[in-house]
Amino acid sequence: MKIVFAPDKFKMCMKSSTVCRVLEKAFRTVFPDAELVSVPVSDGGEGMTHALSDALHGEIHTVRVTGPDGKPVNAEFALINNGLTAVFEMSSASGLYLVEPLKRDPMTATTYGTGEVIRAILDLGVRDILIGLGGSATVDGGAGMAQALGYGLLDVGGREIPRGGGALHLLSRIAVAGADTRLHDTRITTACDVRNPLSGPFGAAQVYGPQKGATPDMVAKLDHNLRHLFTVWERQSMLLPKEMPGDGAAGGLGAGLRAFCGAQPKSGAELILDAISFRRQIKGADLVVTGEGRTDSQTAEGKLCCAVADAAHREGIPVLLLSGAVEGTPEELAKTYDFAFSASTGRRTLKEAMEAGADDLYFTAVNAARLFQYTTRS
Repeated sequence: MKIVFAPDKFKMCMKSSTVCRVLEKAFRTVFPDAELVSVPVSDGGEGMTHALSDALHGEIHTVRVTGPDGKPVNAEFALINNGLTAVFEMSSASGLYLVEPLKRDPMTATTYGTGEVIRAILDLGVRDILIGLGGSATVDGGAGMAQALGYGLLDVGGREIPRGGGALHLLSRIAVAGADTRLHDTRITTACDVRNPLSGPFGAAQVYGPQKGATPDMVAKLDHNLRHLFTVWERQSMLLPKEMPGDGAAGGLGAGLRAFCGAQPKSGAELILDAISFRRQIKGADLVVTGEGRTDSQTAEGKLCCAVADAAHREGIPVLLLSGAVEGTPEELAKTYDFAFSASTGRRTLKEAMEAGADDLYFTAVNAARLFQYTTRS
C-alpha cells in the first residue's frame, strides 16, 4: 500500500513538514508495512520556500534586509534547480509576523526589504525568481520594493517620497532611469491564490488593511493612495494589462511586481504542485492525505488542499482531509474530499488548540487510518 501525505502548514501551529511527520507516525501504527511518502506543500504563502527547497533538494540562503518597520531582519530564500531558480516568500522580508501587534502601522510599513532580497538574488546571477505573496504587513503597492531596486518615486518637486503606503498620494512621477537593469532579463513569477483587485471594496486596503492595524480612516486613505499609484502607472504605461485578479495580494505587491518587474502571476497551488511534479509522486497511491489549519468555504476555490484533491482524483485516488478545524456541510465537503475530519478534540481556546495541535492531529490521524483500513478490507 502507498499513502501520500501532502498537507499545507497549520498556520501559527505547525509547518507542513511537521504535519507530515505527525501523519507518518500515526499511519505507521496502522499500516506498518505501507510505503509512506511525504510531500510538504504550500500555496505560495508561509512555508513555500522550505517546501520547495525540501522537495527539490534546494539550498537555503539568509540575507539581512530592511523589515516592514524599518528595522533589520533576516530573510530567507532558496536556490533550486541546480541554483538556476530562486524562491522566497515576501513575508520573510515584509511580513506581518515581523512586527509586534501593537506596533503595526500600514501607513509606514514598507516592502523595501522584499526589493533587497530580489537584489541579493540578482547579485548571485540568478535570473529566474519565484515569489510567494501573502502575509504582508504592508499596503504600499510594492513602492518600497521599487525604491530598493533603484526606481525613483518622486513628488512634484522631484524629491523621493517617504516609504510606506501612507505617502503614495505624494507621488507625481516614477523615474525609471536608475532601476536595476538586470530586471530586463529576469523572469519573475508570483505565486498567489488571492483574487482581490488593487483597490475598491474588495481591494488590498479594504479587505486586509484592518488586520495590519489600519483604522477605518487609514483604510480610506490607503485605498485612495493605491488608486493614485495605479493612475501614475497608467499614465506612464507601466501596467499592462491594466488590471488583473490578484493585484491586491500582499498589500498591492501583486500589482507592483507586475508594474516594476514585469512579473507574471500564477495560481500558487497549481504552480507549487507542478514544480514538485506532484502528479508523478502520487502515481500508484492508494490514498492521499491533505490538510491545513482551518478548512472553510475558501478552500474549495482553488486553494492548496483543493488542488491536491483535484490532482489525486484525476489519478483515481481517494483523498482524506485532516485539518485543525473544518467548516461546511458534509455535502459541501464531499464535493472535494472522500473523507474529512477536524483534528480538534473539544472546545478550548485558540491558544490551547494550537498547543495541542500535534497531539490532536496524531489522535485523529490514527482513527482516520483505522477507518480507511476497514474500508479497504470490505
